[in-house]
Amino acid sequence: GYVEFLTPTGPGAVQAALDKRGGPHLFAGGASANDVAAVAAHLKSQSLAFDEEGGQIHIDLDGEIAGLRMLVSPYEDRPRVGAIDFLYEVTLLHEDAEGATKRFCDIFGLNAAHFSPITSELFGYYGILTLFDPDDLHRFEVITPTAPDKTMGRFFERTGPCLYMAFGESDVMAAIEQDTNAIGGGQTIDRPEARDPSRTPDQMWLHPPTLGGMMLGISRPSMAWTWSGKPERVEGID
Repeated sequence: GYVEFLTPTGPGAVQAALDKRGGPHLFAGGASANDVAAVAAHLKSQSLAFDEEGGQIHIDLDGEIAGLRMLVSPYEDRPRVGAIDFLYEVTLLHEDAEGATKRFCDIFGLNAAHFSPITSELFGYYGILTLFDPDDLHRFEVITPTAPDKTMGRFFERTGPCLYMAFGESDVMAAIEQDTNAIGGGQTIDRPEARDPSRTPDQMWLHPPTLGGMMLGISRPSMAWTWSGKPERVEGID
């Protein structure tokens, strides 16, 4: 996977989004497909509008699933570059997680049997992980905030349905933590109290200002299966 950085060159969707949100943010969620033309044909069969450019499909689904924009690109095998192994999740905040997820299934032909429910009292939300394949982590997280006094709830109250953050996996999280501290970046670390501070966290969240406007969560290898329906797949720390 990769991240695209977008700058408006004039009136258009990117400029409108920046004007609406008042600054940089997560504009669209990306996915890849072996046959982008087949995806386009499937969308046309449902009378869904989209734009094609450079072999990619740009879909503004806000009228179908509030807050959602998507980009579908041709699948490519890519060598690892940098500290992130791969990106596996983008999070959509929505007032009706179940209804939005059902529409995901209708639009993209997803199999709900692979999905996993998710809740968090700490962050105050419930929702669904739309795993594309039961043995891979790649998915959308569609969640409804439930605690208006918590950070996510306050954000949702201000912004409404929108893409909130992304998640990736890394086997060098301690190095990312150190590098973030070195530049004075904001981050939240989830490391068991009994684990030495020099060793890997289980999870971490890089705050939006650290990455220029987008919050990124990172989990250590296999850790995401804890909340993705297969906790037995989580590997321990020696």
